[in-house]
Amino acid sequence: MGKVTIDGQTLDFDGTPKLLQFMLDAGLELPHFCYHPALSIPANCRQCLVRTGMPALDRETRQPVVGDDGQPVIAFGPKLATSCSVDMADGMVVETHRTSSLVAEAQAGNLEFLLINHPLDCPICDQAGQCPLQIQAYKYGPEGSRFEFRKVHKPKRVPLGPRVMLDAERCINCTRCVRFTDEVSKSGQLTIINRGVKNYPMTPPDTTFDDPYGMNVIDLCPVGALTSTPYRFKARAWEVAMVPSITTVNAKGSNCFYWVRDNLVLNVVARTNAQANGYWLADEDRLGVERFNENRASSPQLRTDGELVETTWDAAYDAAAALLRDAGSNAAFLGSAHAPVEDNAMLIRLAESVGGTVLGYLPHVEPGHGDGWLRTDDRTPNAKGCEALGLRPVSSLDLGGASVLVVLEDDPVATGAVSADALADVRVILLPTHTTNQTLASASIVLPTTTVVETVGTYVNEDGLAQRVTPAKAIRGVNRTLMMAMGSSRTDQHGTPFDRWHHTSHKVDCRPGWEIFPDLGARLGHTGFGHTGPKAMMAELAADGGPFAGASYEAMGSGGFLVTSLAPAADAPSAIAPLSAQTSDAPAKATRTGWYEVFIAANGEHAFVLKAANGQVILDSETYTSRAGCDNGIASVQKNSVLPERYERFVSKGGKPMFNLHAGNHQVIGTSEEYESEAARENGIASVTRNGPTTTIKDQT
Repeated sequence: MGKVTIDGQTLDFDGTPKLLQFMLDAGLELPHFCYHPALSIPANCRQCLVRTGMPALDRETRQPVVGDDGQPVIAFGPKLATSCSVDMADGMVVETHRTSSLVAEAQAGNLEFLLINHPLDCPICDQAGQCPLQIQAYKYGPEGSRFEFRKVHKPKRVPLGPRVMLDAERCINCTRCVRFTDEVSKSGQLTIINRGVKNYPMTPPDTTFDDPYGMNVIDLCPVGALTSTPYRFKARAWEVAMVPSITTVNAKGSNCFYWVRDNLVLNVVARTNAQANGYWLADEDRLGVERFNENRASSPQLRTDGELVETTWDAAYDAAAALLRDAGSNAAFLGSAHAPVEDNAMLIRLAESVGGTVLGYLPHVEPGHGDGWLRTDDRTPNAKGCEALGLRPVSSLDLGGASVLVVLEDDPVATGAVSADALADVRVILLPTHTTNQTLASASIVLPTTTVVETVGTYVNEDGLAQRVTPAKAIRGVNRTLMMAMGSSRTDQHGTPFDRWHHTSHKVDCRPGWEIFPDLGARLGHTGFGHTGPKAMMAELAADGGPFAGASYEAMGSGGFLVTSLAPAADAPSAIAPLSAQTSDAPAKATRTGWYEVFIAANGEHAFVLKAANGQVILDSETYTSRAGCDNGIASVQKNSVLPERYERFVSKGGKPMFNLHAGNHQVIGTSEEYESEAARENGIASVTRNGPTTTIKDQT
């Protein structure tokens, strides 16, 4: 373990981390623009400058030189160094802008350089209020401008593609966007053109920036040079509430922030989670926010004289309870992979209380849509959660002699699972989220339910990661659980009809399934719904020793809880990074060493060390994704599909470790902080050994 002294404070460190990242992890602020932990380090913005040195050694005795004050003499480098590229060493002494006037002057001068040709667009820029350049210019920059010449003008409002707009005048050439397309998405659709003060990012000739992950460059851009075409000029940063949640257009459960103003979702941006999506978000997760605001099913309805007519919740509950009471065992229930675990659990409990049949849930699989990274063939967010509750996918509904069908948050008519004619003699109690639901035409009772942005609940992604969501939007009904989960900081939560910025029409009259089903059960006289909310429901599921054991809301926190029993089967086919080379059969043994899993091949040549904690494999979020934990703590670990042709794949099969390893250029690719390549061989397979002491993956949400 090494020691470093930063501004007089001595800290311990392991291995050889980069200085900037170490300081950020330690909570020491240091300005920077071009650095990003998931990208290469060009050190071109020159903003993270520091003064570094080592204790001076006597040339003859090789002992530290001590000054008159009794302290070691520090031999500082002749020039300031970019901390993002500096490897830390034992005994290093670092001075930042806090203690060195030289560093502070250099940072201020550098900011003055960056601002020379930067336009005064702050009043109209979408980035204003959340702009690192704006913030750092205020905190570290000069008091004013000395520039008296005409600024260099560059192209403005250039559509790079259908989703990203460029304002080249604002660009400071940090190259984050170019590095992302080169190193992460591998599309290569951005490059830097021209030279000197006239250069800026642009697409190559005859190229459209339509990368399915291209909108990540908007999050990466430290200024307002790259903005979202759908979101431009919709709201200012200080006007929106940024609510942490997950996306639901696929089974990855990518973490995000929903930006909400006046109870409307206006934008979706990435939220870091090492176990789910790393730093990134697919464009499909960001687009289509209109689904949260438009065509929403609002207010309960009863079919009267062939028409659906709005009614009160009490009247709708009474009518639905009467149908279920009369149907008894002839009632059928359909769960939903779009709905939270708690809603499905309550539906199952209601079905059991009336003696009805639970049909399962409808799968929404689009073969070929997944790319092995953050897009999946499964277009639902909670299929794993449904299966954990005992629900099974059904492609068609066998209603048998059912006289009542309860449908939770799905559309069996639109999916082709059942025809409208087949529902002619069945009384349908539908819990829809949108008026575009084609099963509405066959519904007798409509009980509108919440979407992911309006509820509290749990979703389980394809990797078995259970994640809790909280409401970003308010609904019209008063619910203490939702109100407490939303918090009191929302400005639009306290609006009145007299406030011009507040519109009560933006609140939908709907209720979560975990409230609707207990209310129906109470009207039927059943006592099995003694819950105060979804948290109690999940606590009960966690306590019964089933698949959700340990998955409490506290355990989930903001990053989720990996439910090992819900992870994919170890020998299940994977959509991630096909392999072109495989080793032979299972290695001879797998042993546990402390918190590490040591895998040794039968021939003794290929040894792999994977960091595991509590039976869960933990690896760098940008490099690997954890899958299929087994009883022995070994998990299937696959490359996260950025450079799929050069990634390794480790698979546990049948309880015994088997390794399929593919490395490009006969070299194993790993992370510099955790692994090193050893003894590359002709077949491209190499030993991978631990490089340095233990490091911990921190929750960066």
